[in-house]
Amino acid sequence: MKPMIRSLLALAASSLLAAGALADINVGVTVSATGPAASLGIPEKNTFTLLPTTIAGQKVNYIVLDDASDTTQAVANTRKFLTEHKVDVVIGSTVTPNSLAMIDVVAEGQTPMISMAASARIVEPVDAKKRWVFKTPQNDIMMALAIATHMAAQGVKSVGFIGFADAYGEGWYGEFNKIAGIKGLNIVANERYARTDTSVTGQVLKLMAAKPEAILIAGSGTPAALPQKTLKERGYSGKIYQTHGVANNDFLRVGGKDVEGTFLPSGPVLVVAQLPADHPAKKSASDYVAKYEAAFGKGTVSTFGGHAWDAGQLLAAAIPAALKTKAQPGTPAFRAALRDALEGVKELPVAHGVFNMSPNDHLGLDQRARVMVKIENGTWKYAP
Repeated sequence: MKPMIRSLLALAASSLLAAGALADINVGVTVSATGPAASLGIPEKNTFTLLPTTIAGQKVNYIVLDDASDTTQAVANTRKFLTEHKVDVVIGSTVTPNSLAMIDVVAEGQTPMISMAASARIVEPVDAKKRWVFKTPQNDIMMALAIATHMAAQGVKSVGFIGFADAYGEGWYGEFNKIAGIKGLNIVANERYARTDTSVTGQVLKLMAAKPEAILIAGSGTPAALPQKTLKERGYSGKIYQTHGVANNDFLRVGGKDVEGTFLPSGPVLVVAQLPADHPAKKSASDYVAKYEAAFGKGTVSTFGGHAWDAGQLLAAAIPAALKTKAQPGTPAFRAALRDALEGVKELPVAHGVFNMSPNDHLGLDQRARVMVKIENGTWKYAP
């Protein structure tokens, strides 16, 4: 009897597996929780602890690894997700260089990826490789337009630029350069520095020699404070703009009084309490802030954690649609179905705006996804 019972149990287990009752959905997450981008990656990592562990009746496992802000490690993490963990989707990485390096791996593995980094080059153009790649942060061009429009309204004519000496800085210069002329802005200086640099005195002296009325710093996280602190030390009195890459409280802490008066574009989640009641992201952003601060303390939320939250919201919208195809999690068919479902997400309100994905748009955000903010008295002030 015992062998017969074992056979019956085995048959029952295999039937359950075939029906999908025991199939888990595995999500591989690589974040920059240490290294130069840690102030971005830590709130992202924290946010994954708030995401649902069951979607549409299926258990969801989040396998979170730290890539230490390093491109090589981000690629290694991605390969590990695909080969060892057989994930259905990859989320990450925190920064643009890492995310760009991951694309070949996920495309080869035909596994959808949702990046939490900003550059439009991560998802554009949608080709044979990038058809597998989506992202949640606003495109640089959207934020560059917000900055250039604000500069023009402030009467600025000449601008100095200093950015990271990597894909983030180059991408930002390219996008800002496109829009500057249209808004009557003349870029009079263009400098670069490394995320790990401890001095930018030479670059700042060149910027100041060009006498720009405003300076745009294209950096992210706490390393973006270095040029601004140096500019203040050297007596620069013009307007200073930062990108949405600094929208976290660590930047305020490191920058201190030197970042007072800074203008930057941001996702609405940063100043959600100050937004009008009819803003389309008000409810979804408020929900995220409430959950995050309940877990990690008042005033701890950042826009970067919001990008992770929005990745989770995309999955919550896409997974039920993918499951309707009857494809099993852990299979190529399910990964393809999930990719298709992500591409079909429409009018999904999230912490940073409203997603409308399409075969030609793997970001899906519009102008509802950005606001202008000013740093006043060490806090973020909505500056409509």
